[in-house]
Amino acid sequence: MATARTENVGPVVMGLNKQNGQLRGQTKPAAVQPAPTTQGKTLGAPQKAGGASQDGGGIKFGDDWKKSLQLPPKDNRVKTSDVTSTKGNEFEDYCLKRELLMGIFEMGWEKPSPIQEESIPIALSGRDILARAKNGTGKSGAYLIPLLERIDLKKDHIQVHVVIATPGRILDLIKKGVAKVDKVQMMVMDEADKLLSQDFVVLIEDIISFLAKNRQILLYSATFPISVQKFMAKHLQKPYEINLMEELTLKGITQYYAYVTERQKVHCLNTLFSRLQINQSIIFCNSTQRVELLAKKITQLGYSCFYIHAKMMQEYRNRVFHDFRNGLCRNLVCTDLFTRGIDIQAVNVVINFDFPKNAETYLHRIGRSGRFGHLGLAINLITSEDRFNLKAIEDQLVTDIKPIPSSIDKSLYVAEYHSTSGDCDVEEVEEKRQQDST
Repeated sequence: MATARTENVGPVVMGLNKQNGQLRGQTKPAAVQPAPTTQGKTLGAPQKAGGASQDGGGIKFGDDWKKSLQLPPKDNRVKTSDVTSTKGNEFEDYCLKRELLMGIFEMGWEKPSPIQEESIPIALSGRDILARAKNGTGKSGAYLIPLLERIDLKKDHIQVHVVIATPGRILDLIKKGVAKVDKVQMMVMDEADKLLSQDFVVLIEDIISFLAKNRQILLYSATFPISVQKFMAKHLQKPYEINLMEELTLKGITQYYAYVTERQKVHCLNTLFSRLQINQSIIFCNSTQRVELLAKKITQLGYSCFYIHAKMMQEYRNRVFHDFRNGLCRNLVCTDLFTRGIDIQAVNVVINFDFPKNAETYLHRIGRSGRFGHLGLAINLITSEDRFNLKAIEDQLVTDIKPIPSSIDKSLYVAEYHSTSGDCDVEEVEEKRQQDST
């Protein structure tokens, strides 16, 4: 059972109108060039009928099963060391089922990232895990791969045949007898800092009371407040602790601020649109009302944009997310609804139109760019009221947010300027980014 974020993101076919968050400008609807994507693939499911044998899927001697794979285009964008500094392991090293290996490779995953190297063998052993790693470095694969490997398809009950749900929903299904979880082997909490906050921790502990005594619990997050530590001491049995966040929190994301008045914000945003090379951008506001107002302003400026917030109907949110992920629009205006668990690798720019109040929100917002070690750009519009929050967030995250220069080097955030198949070295790019920041 994987307990995850609170929003569904499945595609729903709906009409396009103002109410569903999809506003389209008339004069500047520039085409988006999506990054190599895994859209439409299902991890663990072979894409061709002939890819796996029907008699159990065992690998036969001399059987070159990789020739039948339908691989996506190779992603040659430069990656930072938080996904490339590995021990050299291969996915085949973990003795995974052939169907699962096929799904992994057909997703475009070539080698395990550091968090996957650390997590997969430990999770396969059945041990509890407490893991901390930067957003966008492969945490989902770190628990999904061992979770899928341990499924016994011959057993017709939740173990992990898999349930993905919010705490309140799964608890309701458990108490109604619809979801029987007494044989569940593994419980995963992604974004554990949120799930173990005061809003959810009582529900989580109630869920655990229905599980078997020998269940395995895996916790993953980019931040671990004291609430997580208390839960770990109470419910985890000698957990294996993984911490890949010592110096990796904001690697690959160049951060700037522009000092403006409230009335100057829209003009500043328009200037950014005209000067930056944006593949896709996510623009954050601090309220649902401001989201809709800003989206309207952007369309009046002639740019296409979508918007999304918690007060929209779920099917509209699903449609907006699906279409934005598929590259149908360049800009998305949203609230903090969109800060967790959202992986859109084509996003290379995040703009805080309204600056967040705390470091945790800031970290998750700008983590929407620079996914899986790619380079990204974060621009913060700062008013006089935000200057104290800016300093506090810099101190807490041990980072330096610099004033925006008149011209930003595109090699710091535009994928086309770098290719891992060329002469560019990842660490050279990181050094260049640091020099530009200073």
